Amino acid sequence: MTGTESIRIAVHADVATACRAARQVAEQTGFDRTRSYQIATAASELACNVLVHGGGGVVTVRAVTERSGVELLAVDHGPGIADLALAMQEGYSTTGTLGCGLPGVERLMDEIVIESSAGLGTTVRASKWL
Repeated sequence: MTGTESIRIAVHADVATACRAARQVAEQTGFDRTRSYQIATAASELACNVLVHGGGGVVTVRAVTERSGVELLAVDHGPGIADLALAMQEGYSTTGTLGCGLPGVERLMDEIVIESSAGLGTTVRASKWL
């Protein structure tokens, strides 16, 4: 495994692959087990969102050597997020789930940036620093 892994998210099994890649890159970067699993959980949430809401896409996990951390980049070309502020509220869901995906990623990671355009898709960049 290198310091960067890109996983195409097309089926549910790909979510587990993204989760494993995130954990491995985090451990290689120097995160302890707890923080590595937090990063893996965030990657799982992002990959699920890419699959369920975006119809598939890519999750890239990257070791950030210049600042010592891990970056997750989730990109889809789905319908986009209609109301980002609402989507970031705990418990809000458009699919009948618990609605803790994006708010959970925000809690687990140190930084999160979301760009979404109607009809063009969504990009989420989340970083965790040592």
